[in-house]
Amino acid sequence: MASFRKLFNKFLHSDNLLFTFLRSGVSSWISGATDLVLSFVFYAWVNLDPWLASTIGAVCGGIVNCSVNYRFTFHATDCPVRAVIVKFAMVWLGSVALNAWGTEALYYLLQRWTWLETIGFRPDGYFAAARFIVSVLVGWIWNFLLQRYFVYRPTRLDPYLIRLLPIERKVEQ
Repeated sequence: MASFRKLFNKFLHSDNLLFTFLRSGVSSWISGATDLVLSFVFYAWVNLDPWLASTIGAVCGGIVNCSVNYRFTFHATDCPVRAVIVKFAMVWLGSVALNAWGTEALYYLLQRWTWLETIGFRPDGYFAAARFIVSVLVGWIWNFLLQRYFVYRPTRLDPYLIRLLPIERKVEQ
């Protein structure tokens, strides 16, 4: 039991690549669930185009992801919150574009592969498959690497980026 507790403590607090990646998996699952549920709701029930449904899901998932990652995943307490918000927004906009255009492109590519229907795929499944494949690839290749090495680390750009988010803090007297 002590070894499990020690391993769990490392999971929560270690900043090595493996444990950070595992924590990012938890964060990604939470934000990904938010993203996917909303994407499917807006695609299936509201009848929005795949790119728009994906974008709405990504916006909501992005907000959840930034919040969870700041303290839990990357332990970024030494990085100014305003700088994190700007850097996250930059990476997130790239993620939104990659997810939206990637889902749209793969969705229409899968529609052309009529042989998929002979193995049990249904046309509504094309969106699900495209959305899942693209979101996993973008999450691992784009989001994790940029968040670990840019967003949640202090950089020389931070003072300039902070100026892009003019939030005034009230000083209590």
